[in-house]
Amino acid sequence: MRPGERLPSSRALMERHKVSPVTVTRALGLLAAEGLVVTRPGAGAFAAERPAPAPEPADLGWQAVALGHRAVDASGVSWLLTPPPEGTIALSGGYLHPSLQPRQALAGAAARAARRPDAWDLPPLSGLAELRTWFARTAGGAAGPADVVLTGGGQQSLTTVLTALLPPGSPLLVESPTYLGVLAIARACGLQPVPVPIDQEGLRPDLLAEAFAMTGARVVCCQPTFHNPTGALMGAERRARVLAVARAAGAFVIEDDFARHLAIEPVPPPLAALDGDGRVVHIASLTKVTAPSLRLAAVIARGPVGERIRATQLVTDFFPARPLQETVLELVSSPAWPRHLRTVRTALKSRRDALRDALARELPELGVSRPAGGMHLWARLPDGTDDVALAEAALRAGVLVSAGRMFFPAEPPAPHLRISYGNAASEAELAEGVRRLAPLIRRAA
Repeated sequence: MRPGERLPSSRALMERHKVSPVTVTRALGLLAAEGLVVTRPGAGAFAAERPAPAPEPADLGWQAVALGHRAVDASGVSWLLTPPPEGTIALSGGYLHPSLQPRQALAGAAARAARRPDAWDLPPLSGLAELRTWFARTAGGAAGPADVVLTGGGQQSLTTVLTALLPPGSPLLVESPTYLGVLAIARACGLQPVPVPIDQEGLRPDLLAEAFAMTGARVVCCQPTFHNPTGALMGAERRARVLAVARAAGAFVIEDDFARHLAIEPVPPPLAALDGDGRVVHIASLTKVTAPSLRLAAVIARGPVGERIRATQLVTDFFPARPLQETVLELVSSPAWPRHLRTVRTALKSRRDALRDALARELPELGVSRPAGGMHLWARLPDGTDDVALAEAALRAGVLVSAGRMFFPAEPPAPHLRISYGNAASEAELAEGVRRLAPLIRRAA
């Protein structure tokens, strides 16, 4: 069509293509977003002016010198967030399958939040008081609403906290293996991640004490509840010992409590609930138990460290959008919230057991963890297995798993796979994924 030429009416388009009014409206919206069509209220839709020819690519090589030697590597995080090819069974990923997400409850909460007269007003800078109260009560311990600041999700919380606590070049003690997102943040901030090995209960206090003494580090970052990737759960006694080691070192403990609401079995209170001297910086996120785009979390910290974190959050991000805060408040205050938690826990237990049963049938020689919650199994592969090559072969065979190597801050002591059960479509799909994976593992051994 020539620029300025009027498109047929919506009625004519519906008649010509045998589609609904909704389809026509969405199609015109896409064309307008692409700059191919201009819509004029009351007049219709018109072909847009032709875009100018694209200029020759600019020479941007000079930027390499100006940027310097430091790089930000998002490849691991990007890989985990990229949807797998169609037809692939996803046994890797950090979010619940859509069938387990509280989509109807979220839609209702968002609708109620949007109707509030102050929904788009400036929120309190630390977050809505009622929501901060809810997070403080959920964490337990001595923290109150004034010690809580709301952030734009767990990843942003980790970035804010590490930026506030440590200058570039500082050592940061991390679990080995650990959540690869914290490794990416630490390196982007110019920090030096130092591995501290874990066992079936998480951080080993003896090696944590050695790491503090050797490095002079003043911060350790850990996931005591359903550690990613291993699923390890730190018991009450181990939690007390870890806090004692940090106290002796004069150090902070960043507690990434991302999966507490994914508990299958009872769990101990957070480290924050045991903290008597403001040593724990607690991060509580709701994304994992709800939906990927519910990007809201809370950082709980007492004393000067809390002031530093609040100032850093304000300078770098201002505050999370008020409509999102209002939506979360509506969700966790509604009867749908406890119902959703019960549904998720029941489903995760069934899926965990189904995945372990399938692995036991197909690969009885494989060492597989039995987590008390979360979404991941940690499988020990036979010595000499190239876990990265195995994960690549699995993807070609139509099943997505995570090579264990990427979760280690340094050289891994043995090959592993992280196999997830929370984001597959069904228990039958879990069994089919294991059926595809099993011959690859046997050949790789």
